[in-house]
Amino acid sequence: MRFLKIFISILILFPVLQGQSQQIQHYSQYLLNEYAMNSAVAGLSPYYQARVNNRYQWVGIVDAPRTFVLSLYGPDRKRDLGYGGYVFSDVTGPTTRTGLYGSYTYIMRVKGNKKLSFSLSAGLLQYKIDGSKIILHDEGDPSLGDGIYSTYLPDANFSVYFKDIHYYAGLSAYQLMNNKFKFKTLEQLGINRVRTHFFLFGGYFFEINDDFEVEPSVVLKFMYPVPLQVDISVRTYYQKKVWLGVSFRTMDAMSFMIGYEHEKQLLFGYSYDLSVSNIKPYNSGTHELMLGYKFSKIKRSDFHSKIDIYGFSF
Repeated sequence: MRFLKIFISILILFPVLQGQSQQIQHYSQYLLNEYAMNSAVAGLSPYYQARVNNRYQWVGIVDAPRTFVLSLYGPDRKRDLGYGGYVFSDVTGPTTRTGLYGSYTYIMRVKGNKKLSFSLSAGLLQYKIDGSKIILHDEGDPSLGDGIYSTYLPDANFSVYFKDIHYYAGLSAYQLMNNKFKFKTLEQLGINRVRTHFFLFGGYFFEINDDFEVEPSVVLKFMYPVPLQVDISVRTYYQKKVWLGVSFRTMDAMSFMIGYEHEKQLLFGYSYDLSVSNIKPYNSGTHELMLGYKFSKIKRSDFHSKIDIYGFSF
């Protein structure tokens, strides 16, 4: 019985083992789907846009993690507000973690082209276990059978984002409610808890000449009590259409990225992760594909925040 409880608990919290600092879904192309990491970006661009990420982790390992993320976000037509939502599925062996979120963003105009935005998102999480995929060899542990066991819990996230023409920075707090949960029909598994995650990131665009730009960026990821994880990336753009990049995540992997934007509307991105952790000998890498689409530009009214306090408009 004790072994069964430990085994299932490890599976439920398996993302922690993936990135050494995450309990939530993980992907390399966060710069191509910023909304999934920081919902405060919604409304900063004058059009709605959709992003789809598919990630196949640790190819060669049976039942390795697979992640799907779909997001849609954009601005209000009249006010300095943004709206969005996303859905994700994170599957690892017999366990599945699914979420659906919606967000509301308030945007403050700062002097010049600077903007500061705040976003609150709320949603619902589902944890699910497929008993038919679990085989135990300890006679003292009861079989879970072929049943599907699931539980639901509410969740909330908060994000802040600052943007200028050449640089940006953001802070996100995920799973703020820090909920406890258990499977009602699997009392032997006891009580589990989702943990709050923090993401602090920033980047800068350096113009080399009329054709080339370089964008270094860094992301700090933290979830108590596991160690801080640092993600350092560099991307090079050619005519703002084609880009190549490389990224290094401490205690995890090195990523190689390529992307293309067609007619300022259709986006494509691909990344390959090469493990640098102890799991390297057992897999042939991770593949991630991103597709994006920018809808027609929204004609905004002349309305925007009118009250100025120390350079900020409300």
